[in-house]
Amino acid sequence: MLGRDFSNLAYLTVLLAIHQADGQIRDVKKCFLPGFLISIAAQAVSAGVTPASVRAAAGYSASQGGRSFIAIQHGQTLFEQNAGEPRKIYSGTKAFWNLAALAATEDGLLNLDEHVADIIPAWHNDPRKARVTIRQLLDFSCGLDPVFYLHSNNPGDRDRIAIAAPLVASPGSAFIYGPSPLQVFHQVLKQKLHGESPSHYLERRVLRRLGLGSQRYLTDSAGNPLLAAGWYLSAREWSRLGQLVLAGGAPVITSGSLAQSWRGSSANRAFSLGWWNNRAAPGGREFDFEDMLVPKWQRQNWSGAVLCRDAPSDLVACVGSGYQRLYVIPSLNLVVVRQSSGGRFSDGRFLRLLLGK
Repeated sequence: MLGRDFSNLAYLTVLLAIHQADGQIRDVKKCFLPGFLISIAAQAVSAGVTPASVRAAAGYSASQGGRSFIAIQHGQTLFEQNAGEPRKIYSGTKAFWNLAALAATEDGLLNLDEHVADIIPAWHNDPRKARVTIRQLLDFSCGLDPVFYLHSNNPGDRDRIAIAAPLVASPGSAFIYGPSPLQVFHQVLKQKLHGESPSHYLERRVLRRLGLGSQRYLTDSAGNPLLAAGWYLSAREWSRLGQLVLAGGAPVITSGSLAQSWRGSSANRAFSLGWWNNRAAPGGREFDFEDMLVPKWQRQNWSGAVLCRDAPSDLVACVGSGYQRLYVIPSLNLVVVRQSSGGRFSDGRFLRLLLGK
C-alpha cells in the first residue's frame, strides 16, 4: 500500500497546488490519499518543489551542459535523466573519505582534534606543523601548501610529498583547498589501522554499507590512492550519500558524528569535512564557488559564502569540478544530483528554479 501511495506523490503535489490556489485543500484531504501523504505533499508545495519546478531545474541543468540528473524526495524519485550512467564526480570523492574519518573516530581509531605530529613524527620538528590537528587537514585549514600536481596520475609518492610540503599559513588561519592535506590524512589513517589499508577500511566501513564497491583510486607508484578526486559514480549511486545525510548518517555513522560536517571552520564557515553548507542564508554572499577556487588562496574571500540566498539554510552540497553537484536539503527531505560535461552553471539559479522561487 505504501509503495502505491508514494507513486502518486508527484500527481498529488500538482493537485494540491491547484486546490491551494482555490482554497480547497479540505476537499483534497477528504477525497484522496492518507493524511500522512497529504502532509508530505503539502510540505513540497509550501517549499515550491513541484514536478514543474523539478523539470525546470533539470531543463536548466541540461541547457548548461548537464548530462545526468536525479531528484528524490521522501524516498520517491521525482525526475531522472541518465541517472545510471557513471561519470566523474571529481571533488565529490572527498566526502566519502571524510566519512571514513568520522567512522574511524567512532571506531576509536583516532580523534579529529589530536595533533598530526603525534602520528607523523616528521612534523614534530616544525613548531607550526606540530600544532596541526587531523580536523584541520580535513577542513583545509591546516595551512599546508596545496601541491596541486598531486592530482596527476604519476606524481611519485603522494603521501611522502605531502608530508614534506611546507606550511604557507598558520594553522587555522586560512582556507587552502588542495590535495596535500588529504594525502597527509591518508598516512595518518594508514598508521592508525595497523596493517589494514585505508582503501580497504573505506570499502568495509563505508562503501559496502552504501551498496557501493571498490572505486577508481588512481594509486601512485607507492600504492597511495588520490583522496581528493578520481571516482566515477552514477547520479543514482551518488544520491546514496545524500540519503545517508537524510538518515542522520545511517547506516555508516551516528547523527552526532555527521553533524560535525556542517560546523565549518574558523577559516571558512561554509566548508567542513567534504561538504559545503548554506548556513549563512538568507543573508550572506552568493557567488560561484568554483570561480572563487581559481585564484591563489591569498586572493580568495569566503566570508559569508552561500550557495543560494533563497535556499534553506540547512542545504548542504558536495561540489565537484565542472559543476558536478550533490545537493541535500534535510528540511525538505530532498536529494538532487546533477552531473555535467562542462559549460557554465549557477547554483543560485538552479536552486531557485528547483524551489519555485
